[in-house]
Amino acid sequence: MIEDIDAELIVLPELCFTGYAFTSAEEARSMAESIEKGFSLKRMKEISERFGKGIIFGFPENDNGRLYNSCAFMRPGEKTEIYRKLHLYYFEKEWFLAGDNQLPVIEFRGCKVGLMICFDWYFPEVARTLALAGAHLLCHPSNLVMSHCQDSMITRCLENSIFAITANRIGREKRGNFDFKFTGRSQIISNKGEILYRASSDKEEVGAADIDFRLSDNKELNSRNDLWKDRRPEFYRMGNHGKI
Repeated sequence: MIEDIDAELIVLPELCFTGYAFTSAEEARSMAESIEKGFSLKRMKEISERFGKGIIFGFPENDNGRLYNSCAFMRPGEKTEIYRKLHLYYFEKEWFLAGDNQLPVIEFRGCKVGLMICFDWYFPEVARTLALAGAHLLCHPSNLVMSHCQDSMITRCLENSIFAITANRIGREKRGNFDFKFTGRSQIISNKGEILYRASSDKEEVGAADIDFRLSDNKELNSRNDLWKDRRPEFYRMGNHGKI
């Protein structure tokens, strides 16, 4: 049970209560929740308030008939924050609209938390944007099927001096024409790229780590290199071909 986990902040996978593979947009719609009336949102908010925990989890969101692959951030005594996945993977484009809100950085007990979902990891601009906005920690609900993400998130942490939690699913989901095998290996990574916790690829596990999120405020690599001060954004574009 979530309330039994000894942690201040709990991160659950993408679409954690519905499953990932929908047979149609209509099925996705039937399971989607509105922010005002969603059962899982109401229940998780109750748990957050009762036990004093921050909770982040993925769910299909219905906003006046528009469906999004979203995650919610519950904080005791605070309003629920919603992030809509910007980068849709594969057949998600048949079920959801791409996110239409900005990448959020949300404060929780002094820690500035950046939200991203699954395939967002493939775009380094996401982690960099959140880090530049002051995030100490990336929280990353996922249903990963490619094998590269876990190691790539180490790079995201290194290049931004930021912590990250990736909560991933295990097992296989075969429905209709879809057959997805999930990679597991949920993990917590330090701002120095250290693996503080990594789960197995095929077992349900709960892991935790104590972090000093303030360490990510320091972008110095050594006495002569600073990740932020050494940036050269005036050169990060390709002539007349547009910005990178």
